[in-house]
Amino acid sequence: MQLTGAQIIIECMKEQGVDTIFGYPGGAILNVYDELYKNSDSIRHVLVSHEQGASHAADGYARATGKVGVCFATSGPGATNLVTGIATANIDSIPLVAITCNVGTSLLGKDSFQEVTISEVVKPITKESHIVTDVNDLAETIRCAFKTAMSGRRGPVLIDVPKDVTANKAEYEPKAPYKIEKTTKTINDEAITRCAEIINSAKKPYIFVGGGAVAADASYELKELADKIDAPVCDTLMGKGAFSGTDPHYTGMLGMHGTKTSNFGVSRCDVLITVGARFSDRVYGNAKNFAPNAKIIHIDIDENEIGKNVRADEYIIGDAKEILSRLNKLLVKAIHKEWCDEILEMTKKFPLSYDNSVLTGPGAIEEIYRQTNGDAIISTEVGQHQMWSAQFYKYKSPRQFLTSGGLGTMGYGLGASLGAKCAFPEKTVINIAGDGGFRMNMNELATASRNNIPIIEIIINNSVLGMVRQWQTLFYGKRYSNTVLDDGVDFVKLAEALGCVGYRAETKEEFSKVLSTALTLNKPVVIDCRIGKDENVYPMVAPGEAISKAFDASDMK
Repeated sequence: MQLTGAQIIIECMKEQGVDTIFGYPGGAILNVYDELYKNSDSIRHVLVSHEQGASHAADGYARATGKVGVCFATSGPGATNLVTGIATANIDSIPLVAITCNVGTSLLGKDSFQEVTISEVVKPITKESHIVTDVNDLAETIRCAFKTAMSGRRGPVLIDVPKDVTANKAEYEPKAPYKIEKTTKTINDEAITRCAEIINSAKKPYIFVGGGAVAADASYELKELADKIDAPVCDTLMGKGAFSGTDPHYTGMLGMHGTKTSNFGVSRCDVLITVGARFSDRVYGNAKNFAPNAKIIHIDIDENEIGKNVRADEYIIGDAKEILSRLNKLLVKAIHKEWCDEILEMTKKFPLSYDNSVLTGPGAIEEIYRQTNGDAIISTEVGQHQMWSAQFYKYKSPRQFLTSGGLGTMGYGLGASLGAKCAFPEKTVINIAGDGGFRMNMNELATASRNNIPIIEIIINNSVLGMVRQWQTLFYGKRYSNTVLDDGVDFVKLAEALGCVGYRAETKEEFSKVLSTALTLNKPVVIDCRIGKDENVYPMVAPGEAISKAFDASDMK
């Protein structure tokens, strides 16, 4: 049958099982939005307040569901406003398809109104990007985009469609989505055997989990591995929930703001089994001194990550779930009592702590954990509150923690929470923000109220850019250059002006009460949670130092 390009776009969305699209219309994409209107019974469109919010919402939807997130934007600034969200998804390996529309093909290359060659702009931050100038190529390009986004190491794909292509007609035949094959052909069974021999001979094994374990749905296999070899487990920001934070083997996050137990334990282990982690600089600190006594086994889907930042004594390339399944069969049941007792002693000696006499960031996170029974989906902005959210909320399942790990995108979390709540309306979804990060995209509160998306926004408000100020305190002689935000903005009034319910809490008791109320309202709620400006995130590893030199407030004294 003959369909217009706009109709083909919408039909391909339905083919791929897309139920929600986040976007913002404009002149170049009007034909597509007209078809979207006609198909509103099968595809929900969430009108955001800014295109960056659309890309973050699609990202949050993808992280929460494991499916491809989709966002739409018009030409020029509409398309360029997606760039930060696309880059965020790219570095964290999140499957995303962005559809933009451009000026007509006869106007391309002429500096026409709202013309940007967005497919070239995003090439470095996507798995693929395309401009489709022939309507006959449109359907196959879209189908391949979804396959590319989900295949191998996941990531974003952008398709740009000139306006006349959305109006032109082509023959269209429905097709089933391409099957996503697991990456198994690259798995080397000889390497698995060598790794099993190393692990079976270990006296002090440690397991290190990254976001690749979440993407591979490898939680069961990780649990089996930890129990079988009796090994402690640590994780990255992206790996949260792949191994339960309530498990006795779990020791917390690794790296710059990881626990002392994880940092010291990895520094003392004799085998480090790394699953789906890319060894970010925030994890390894000083690469030359990272896990100095260990043989490092690196399991990853992307061969380019092997040895890029940290040496690997053995490695296996492929789907982590399949690799662990094969590896576990070769492992001998072990008990490492002396090693686990050593780690347990460290957890007792170096607990995460904070001042419990007043309302603090960590205290607020623990109260959120208590009142939600650890079952909420938590998104964050970037900064101190993000680290406290990683440290003090125990993530029991994968896809519970949505945060910008690699790019560190302030303004990410509110949009991501909207995406997650659209995917799972029955779940409690809470975005935890700093007052600095909240200001970046706070206009998306209007999206929440306009679309009746009952997320809870909690602002850990210290009236400063907390993490930057912490670095200024520790490394810049307390010269607080442009990090004070005490300008009289009233977040409660702002929330109410944007159609949300607003509360302020200045004590532990007030916070507990308003949070309890917020959880019952089924409305978008903002809680302005006031804490002191000099709260710091500990433990910490100074930039470029070995993780074995992690310090906390007691060391500062």
